[in-house]
Amino acid sequence: MAHDIHEKVQQILDWAVAEDSIPGIVAEVHNADGTWFGTAGVADLATGHRRQPGEYLHIGSSGKAFTAATVLALAAEGRLSLEDPVNTWLPGVMETGGYDGDKITIRHLLNHTSGLFLTGLAPELQHSIAAQPTRIWTTSELVKLAVSQPPAGEPGEQFIYANGGYYLAGAIIEKVTGNTYAAEVERTVIRPLGLTHTYVRPADATSYLRPHPTPYVAGALKDGVDPAMLTAENWASMIDHDKPPIDVTALNTSWGWAAGGIVSTTEDLTRFLKAIATGDLLPPVQHQEMWTTVANDSVVWLPHARYGLGVIEFDSAGMDGLTVRGVSGTLPGSFTLALSTDDGQQSVVIHANIEPKTLDIPIKIIKAMYGVTLG
Repeated sequence: MAHDIHEKVQQILDWAVAEDSIPGIVAEVHNADGTWFGTAGVADLATGHRRQPGEYLHIGSSGKAFTAATVLALAAEGRLSLEDPVNTWLPGVMETGGYDGDKITIRHLLNHTSGLFLTGLAPELQHSIAAQPTRIWTTSELVKLAVSQPPAGEPGEQFIYANGGYYLAGAIIEKVTGNTYAAEVERTVIRPLGLTHTYVRPADATSYLRPHPTPYVAGALKDGVDPAMLTAENWASMIDHDKPPIDVTALNTSWGWAAGGIVSTTEDLTRFLKAIATGDLLPPVQHQEMWTTVANDSVVWLPHARYGLGVIEFDSAGMDGLTVRGVSGTLPGSFTLALSTDDGQQSVVIHANIEPKTLDIPIKIIKAMYGVTLG
């Protein structure tokens, strides 16, 4: 059975390189038969070096789970509550954008029901990534960015994926503790789980610890496209995929911060995911809070996926009765998906050093790993 799964996953990796223009992709599978590591393609197009175990990977929005776990650890210590309004810790910060900081709670920030707009497509951020790739974003600038456009909904009304909620959560972590976000993630998550190859990428970083795959972006914006014109609906059509991949190792990712600033390995990410999926990291109350999910009606999302606090869980109805939990993240040059059954017995972590064009890769991996139709 395990051998069949490994074969199927390897076929998907090979397909991703041959048919989906992925430079290099890896998968680490854990089950009752042990650990299997598969790879296809290359870590670097110039040298042809193969991908390998132990690579340092920017895991993008998978880092949101680290932020949520840190907040929940502080809740377990009695230092804050998920029902605390934002104004309790950051008084007046939200009002500048027309938001009500007395109604928006920490829970709203973490499960994307705050009503904040889709921060990732803020024109100034898109322009910065395209035209000022070495710009360092400060915490105060990110907090201002979070409320730089009017509300997209009322608190608790609907799921709207907003990095800004995690910028505010990071600022709350620092306000509550008097420590940096990175220090608190280290204290509450990284050290307790022994994640010796995991860290928050420094704001001024221009590379990664070695070994690491070269991160690439597929082409760039089409000629004449103004980043300010990008929306959730049109951004994919604005990319010129015929342009050769671009090495973005030196791209500054300080804009990810508490919304996605973690660097890890497939092994460490497996350990982290199993701990949060099974309840080994957080006390029972906070574990249940993390996995209390809300529906997501977005068309740009994995089928049957619901969102908790920094995490995703698939409806068991769509997974043939299985409870599968995970995290996922993309950013320029990186795509990560990590999944585990809720008992931690069957897990997979995949990473590609370019953003896939479609959801075909994760959907194929889910079907191969868990034998589901995902219908």
